[in-house]
Amino acid sequence: MGFLYEGLNASSFFALIAFIAAFLFLNEITRRSKIVSIIMFCVLPLVLVVGIFFGPLGSPTGRTWFGWVKVVSALIGVYGFMLIRFTKLGEKKFAAYFPAAILSINIAEAVYRELQVFATYKTLTVDAGGITVMGGTWNILNAIAGILTILTLTGFVGIRVSKDKSRDMIWPDMTWMYVIGYTLWNYAYVYNCISTRSLYAGFGILIAAVIAEYAFKRGAWLQHRAQILSLYAMFSLSVDFQTASYFKVLPTYTEGGLMTLSAVSFVFNVGVFAYMLYTMYKKKVNPVTQEIYVHTTSYKKTLTANSL
Repeated sequence: MGFLYEGLNASSFFALIAFIAAFLFLNEITRRSKIVSIIMFCVLPLVLVVGIFFGPLGSPTGRTWFGWVKVVSALIGVYGFMLIRFTKLGEKKFAAYFPAAILSINIAEAVYRELQVFATYKTLTVDAGGITVMGGTWNILNAIAGILTILTLTGFVGIRVSKDKSRDMIWPDMTWMYVIGYTLWNYAYVYNCISTRSLYAGFGILIAAVIAEYAFKRGAWLQHRAQILSLYAMFSLSVDFQTASYFKVLPTYTEGGLMTLSAVSFVFNVGVFAYMLYTMYKKKVNPVTQEIYVHTTSYKKTLTANSL
């Protein structure tokens, strides 16, 4: 990772592994228990807010509007998914529109930030939250990729609840292509706009969600993503963890690194969009009113894994 980061050594590498493992563990225990979910996502945020405003908790991220917006939007997603999973709301057809809407809003927030960085920071600058940013063509490329990740949200009408004890929210039409495309886009976004924490707020929690999807519960990637993002957002607002020496891994801030990540994100998501259009034409399907990837191995494996 020398092309993208400096300061990565043996201790920081193992700290990153422990970081990913911790969020995987927290995601799993909350996913498997409604009671633990309520404690982690309803009670804990109130405790942390009190600690930030009146106690010893807090970090530079908490001094920016975007940090708070990210926490609130991620938690709203988790609350909506919990209602779908654990109440009769999940049986209503209109409920399927919520996951697509909240994810789209979340992506749109990031696209706005990309454009803001492009327009505001022409040279390396430390913003109000202590994050070093530099605007450039890469922001435009990745903003377009972000818009494509909204346009390629297909088959949300097929969202359903798994028929097992954990009652996970399953989105079968969200196949590996979308998961990888989103992961590349979001990592490039975090590297571009939240660079100081990008190894953790980007790579770490994104990889945790991918591992959760393919190693623990298939088809629930959006649920994994929302829970892990919420847990991380609360943690990063409450603790300035990068003051610890083994978390001081910083970007190289080179134009080559910035452009490479955004270009890869852009090209891959153009490919996902093109495949969606091809599938729509070949199968004569509507991505808004139908699931369009029912013919794929990924879709079939998801149904089988969740007894659907």
